[in-house]
Amino acid sequence: QVQLVESGGGLVQTGGSLRLSCATSGRTFSGYAMGWFRQAPGKAREFVAAINWSGDTTYYADSVQGRFTISRDNAKILVYLQMNSLKPEDTAVYYCAADDLASRVVDGRSNYWGQGTQVTVSS
Repeated sequence: QVQLVESGGGLVQTGGSLRLSCATSGRTFSGYAMGWFRQAPGKAREFVAAINWSGDTTYYADSVQGRFTISRDNAKILVYLQMNSLKPEDTAVYYCAADDLASRVVDGRSNYWGQGTQVTVSS
């Protein structure tokens, strides 16, 4: 069974930082692009960041550019989302996604998704 498992969410104050991790299991994700999406209550899921397999190309939503950093450890098949200068509007469930095409990750059409981890930023 293919799994993407997110961790690292929690409660943080405005201006604080969190690092999310996404671990893979059940198959090899060698060659896969990976990314992060989020969904706030009552809102549609939105793209946050993505990274290609080699890690030399990253994509960010305008709302997080300069505050969030996506990275990956291919030896462990992990992807990270370092979130700094957090704002209350960053509060959402954050989902990890994976696909063999980076464009599908960015477009939200990934074949693989995690169950999500809650991030809450208090004002």
